[in-house]
Amino acid sequence: MSVRKAIFITGGGSGIGRAIAEYFAGRGWFVGLGDIDLAGMQETQARIGDAGHGGFTFAHRFDVRDREAWTQALDAFSMASGGRIDVLANNAGIPLGGALDTNTTEEIERCLDINLKGVLFGAQAALPHLKKTAPGSCLLNTASVAGIYGTSGASVYSATKFGVRAITEALDAEWAEFGIEVRDLMPWFIDTPLLDKTPNQGTNESIRNRVSEGGLEIVPVLDVAQAAWDAVHGNRLHTLVGKSARRTALFARWMPGRMRKAARQSTRPLGN
Repeated sequence: MSVRKAIFITGGGSGIGRAIAEYFAGRGWFVGLGDIDLAGMQETQARIGDAGHGGFTFAHRFDVRDREAWTQALDAFSMASGGRIDVLANNAGIPLGGALDTNTTEEIERCLDINLKGVLFGAQAALPHLKKTAPGSCLLNTASVAGIYGTSGASVYSATKFGVRAITEALDAEWAEFGIEVRDLMPWFIDTPLLDKTPNQGTNESIRNRVSEGGLEIVPVLDVAQAAWDAVHGNRLHTLVGKSARRTALFARWMPGRMRKAARQSTRPLGN
């Protein structure tokens, strides 16, 4: 009898987290959702249930900025899944755009706390669980193309995603002795409700409008879910999602002068 593997996904109430949840549930995994959005998680569970996998989901409302809440969430999921967590998808995150001098202290601290501290706290809390299912267990972090080259008008967001990339690389080495795989996703702009949000408090224009205005690629969310599956089951440290993400990585590595020139000539920053 095969063992049903278990994945816990933060930000599971919408967007990339929901897509990953549906993808893994469709392949027989027990799926745990973590989010502050209870209604969103319930909708994700309903969608999984409509696809015939409703008996294999779990939802726990918590804030990734709360270290103790992380322990409680993962302990509860482990109990529900029969004592195992094979993958933690550290996916919860928020956008922040606009020139640095227009970002408020509150916005900066919130972005740093959710996007960076939340990932560190998740890794800490997940370690004892991932040790139990190693070798082959996995910490999967959601970084961004903004972690490849700093994005004009998104300095704080870029800093957090460079940080997520660094966490992935550091823990890949640190946890190798335990047999735990550490991976991250580096997606381009993904077609999720996140694009319909404003980049900061000082603008009413959505991120989607700005991306469309610039003629930039918008990648289907299913591509990220497939990339997550491939990352967990492959050996690539960083998984780029979208043609534009792969092109950015290529330019940043092999044509840094051209990359810098393009960044300086880019359109107005998000949120300005």
